[in-house]
Amino acid sequence: MNSPTIHDLSMRRPIKKNRIKLAAEGQRIANLALAVAQSASRIEDLSWQARLDNLVSKSLKLHHQDILDSAAEHLFLSHPNAYEVLIETLESSSTSTHLDVDNQHYTCLLIAAPVLAWSRFEIASGPIPTEQLGALNAQLHAHLLADGCNAKLLPHLYSIDQLPRNHCEVYALMERNALALLKNNTQASEQQAAQTIPFLADIRYVLAVLVVPVDAPIFKWQEIEAPFDCAQAKNDALNQWQLQTEATFKRLLPGCGIDLLLPEAYYTACREADIKIRPASIRSAVFYLTQTLGKEADQLSVIIAGFGDQQIPGQVDEFRVSFSLKEAPEVVYGIVWPLYHADDQLTSVNTDESGQLTGEIANILTECAVTDVQHLEDIFAMEFCDDCGAPLFADRESDLVHAEMPEDTPPPGTAHFH
Repeated sequence: MNSPTIHDLSMRRPIKKNRIKLAAEGQRIANLALAVAQSASRIEDLSWQARLDNLVSKSLKLHHQDILDSAAEHLFLSHPNAYEVLIETLESSSTSTHLDVDNQHYTCLLIAAPVLAWSRFEIASGPIPTEQLGALNAQLHAHLLADGCNAKLLPHLYSIDQLPRNHCEVYALMERNALALLKNNTQASEQQAAQTIPFLADIRYVLAVLVVPVDAPIFKWQEIEAPFDCAQAKNDALNQWQLQTEATFKRLLPGCGIDLLLPEAYYTACREADIKIRPASIRSAVFYLTQTLGKEADQLSVIIAGFGDQQIPGQVDEFRVSFSLKEAPEVVYGIVWPLYHADDQLTSVNTDESGQLTGEIANILTECAVTDVQHLEDIFAMEFCDDCGAPLFADRESDLVHAEMPEDTPPPGTAHFH
């Protein structure tokens, strides 16, 4: 039985695997992104950015994801600064837009409210009952949204598997629900949600589309007075959101420990959730393995290995954490720890002057009483199983293998909470 792994949304990771042919429209988009990256003044920057926004928006509306992917792939290796410009533009243009309805001009924004959840039971997803949806809507308006901001909460608790798969799908979801809100349509047709893969620690999302008149504030922290302490205003909003909605989310996620993050622009919120779920995934794995296998934490062995694109020597895109028992070589469980920031590789795993492992992964394992931890110096190719698509993990011999629990072990996260 293959053991599931914590997976990764990877919203800012490179689009570089498919080697897509760069068409003329993709070349124009790439050139404009490069022009923005190379501009020497704010005036020039804004001019190029407006032209880039227009071309990207055109591709989004026409569902030409292949054109956008080819432009990003083209820039990734040769012009990393322009690549960042293009990815930021894709994120911004796919989650916000201007709409004209009945001769009125509106700004629309797609946001996500992430919930970190962990449990030995199945983590729920699916339709949100009307009562709970109304409660969340009331608290969103009370603590986060500016006066005059209208919101449509989508009546579904999403798992990662159920979120839009690319920028064009994100844009279509945002536009469809924004128009439904502005035209007072109670329903916007949605595609049937994909099946959720069970994990011990995972993220659930409530999505909402926000609409305001053009140039009006969207969030309460846009309305604060001098000295404009936005960080404090966001922290205050988060505290109230957590305090007032925790009971509602616990009803939606029975049997789970939860942590509520700040609802923000879709990609920002999803990326923050991706980063913050990583420690919970390790803690949940240690708890699951010790309880299921009847072992103490110090009877576990852990291998930490870096994985990356072999065409870029030294680059690590993610660490894969392999769990086994000290008395047996087989990898019984695995977790993927994706990297997002430039310093993530060093802060996740490092070695101090005395040769001891440090970094966030090693520190969490130490807190969990796991004492046998090894970091392999080799950087492995991003290998997956040809049959099932599961990531492969390094064992003690530096071979890449499936993570497999004993045959009679129940799959993690599949038991229902009663």
